[in-house]
Amino acid sequence: MVVSIPSGLDRKETEVYRRLDPRQLPQHIAIIMDGNGRWARQRHLPRIAGHRAGVEAVRSTVETAARIGIPSLTLYAFSTENWQRRPRTEVSFLMRLLRQYLKQELPTLQKNNIRLDYIGRQHELPPEVQERMDWARRETSRNTGLRLTLALNYSARLELVDAFQAIATAAAQNGGLSHLRLDEHAISRHLYTRDLPELDLVIRTSGEMRLSNFLLWQVAYAEIYVTNTLWPEFRGVHLLEAIAEYQRRERRYGGLGAGHSDEHIPVRVHAGSNGSHHR
Repeated sequence: MVVSIPSGLDRKETEVYRRLDPRQLPQHIAIIMDGNGRWARQRHLPRIAGHRAGVEAVRSTVETAARIGIPSLTLYAFSTENWQRRPRTEVSFLMRLLRQYLKQELPTLQKNNIRLDYIGRQHELPPEVQERMDWARRETSRNTGLRLTLALNYSARLELVDAFQAIATAAAQNGGLSHLRLDEHAISRHLYTRDLPELDLVIRTSGEMRLSNFLLWQVAYAEIYVTNTLWPEFRGVHLLEAIAEYQRRERRYGGLGAGHSDEHIPVRVHAGSNGSHHR
């Protein structure tokens, strides 16, 4: 099959893209952006330097996703736990960095036809941050390409709590709780991600083997790809490598694969730029 290379890819990205099947791209990719603090610590820099460096990783990853036609990309930017477990100065810096990012990156989003949205308890964020978020969402609302979703003040457990509360409230207003009917579709319709495609691929940077309270309902049949690459070093080529690995896997959805093998397949951590090996 002759692969048509999307415009804008650099040489390394093009080399990896040639190995992909454009007909089998994941429809929804989510990324746990981890390793900013470790990246800064390795360079004897303050943690905020790692967060600032991570912005370039976001830009490269988002642009590459848009160029190759990924419909939906969700980035885990700020968890509800960050409020309690991070120093107040760091949280304040992250809020300022978010406002700065939304303003500075708007031309890039517009140029790449990217529509911006958010999931999480947005109403708990500082008012000036909410205003900037609303502004950026309005400005990109007419774009028709990649849907970029930032998970801000997000918790998967709280997402489920909010969904169940919404279901119970709707039932109480429509004949009482005795009429409550719960199934997977009812819950999915009340999740923050109800308008997004089913999650196909979760990428976690920095080599950590956990989901960190991210999209726990949605990840049920998603493929998980872990790389040792720290987030500030992650680029579009790393996204393409993750997609290449995704396409090599056989998605079974609880059934048997073509080989009907019962052999256990270990989880592999993919080498990052630090030269470590699969394990």
